[in-house]
Amino acid sequence: MEVPISGHVYRHEGRKGPVWRAKYRLPDGRQAHRTIGPAWTERGRPAAGTYTKRTAEAWLRDVLDEARRGTLAGLNRTGATIADAAAEYLRFVEVDRQRKASTIRDYKSVVDNHILPTLGKLAIEDLTIEKLERWQRQLGSESPISNRQKAKIITIFHGLMERARRVWKLPSNPVRDLEKPRQAPAAGIDVFSAEEVHALSRAAEDEQDAAIFLTAAFTGLRQGELIALRWRDVDFRGQHIRVRASYTNQVLSTPKSGKVRAVPMAPAVATALARLGTRDEFAGVDDLVFVGLLGQHLDASALLKRYKRALTKAGLRPLRFHDLRHTFGTRMIAKADIVRVQEWMGHADIETTRKYLHFAPRPDDALLVAQAFALDEVEPSPVPSPEP
Repeated sequence: MEVPISGHVYRHEGRKGPVWRAKYRLPDGRQAHRTIGPAWTERGRPAAGTYTKRTAEAWLRDVLDEARRGTLAGLNRTGATIADAAAEYLRFVEVDRQRKASTIRDYKSVVDNHILPTLGKLAIEDLTIEKLERWQRQLGSESPISNRQKAKIITIFHGLMERARRVWKLPSNPVRDLEKPRQAPAAGIDVFSAEEVHALSRAAEDEQDAAIFLTAAFTGLRQGELIALRWRDVDFRGQHIRVRASYTNQVLSTPKSGKVRAVPMAPAVATALARLGTRDEFAGVDDLVFVGLLGQHLDASALLKRYKRALTKAGLRPLRFHDLRHTFGTRMIAKADIVRVQEWMGHADIETTRKYLHFAPRPDDALLVAQAFALDEVEPSPVPSPEP
């Protein structure tokens, strides 16, 4: 039995300001929710891209007319479920987008643990904002998760349903209207001083660990990039290290940015690596620089345990291994321009590099402020000569 097509618009106070939304019923009885656009709240002619109640209602009339004519996208049942959409999305990011294996594992973990158990059997057309909000309230009910992790789950779900919208011609992506939980401001970056880096290196259990700690801080290489480094990529004459690969979770892949990059090699790093290069084994051009007992890649978890023991022995704060990379970023942003630091660190987005600007005051900053507020020395005006 066909249900009468009807609907209405209403104003919703979103995190970024008021928006107009529409709620309407389709011929098969399904209810749809869509965000029309930002609400115009000022006087005068509405700005481009904003809606008044009258123009929002006109938008809804057009949608309902399409539904009556049977031309509205996604009007017909697709037969696909959220589980089908998830399978297509994971295939898409792996095959079409060629994302890294670690990214695929991350996405699959989110899908398997947080989306499919509750919504996997639901038809994609039946996913509504009400169902999504109930699902969101249940996130972390079994084991607590942070708001940052919840926001990440919602972001992946949005990508999943955006792919479903394109493949199955859905009228909208309802996850787009789901508000992400508020996140605490990012914590400040805590880094090592130059002396602390050397103290950590001195406290290492062997020469190789001493070199890897020093190299991490003086080059900003990620842990996986250090573990994948081979001698052919250490250019002593050119004074740089080429970063070609990363080894994480027992998978060898490209660096996080997907691009090969070159990083300057300071004399202290060159000296430490040159000493390692004199060892009896595993010193050929194709061998690993930081090597396991049998010439294989280092065990990352074992390296972290030795790193923590070195921190304790040196009497240092319990900073993360990754903070050695942050140490490089904060110290270099005070010496080099931001574009070069971005290239050295392998950041795909310069905004990621920009965060170091907030934690790296330059030594002459105080002098610049003093000069800006210095009293101008005003020379005395010449005294006019008396007229004869």
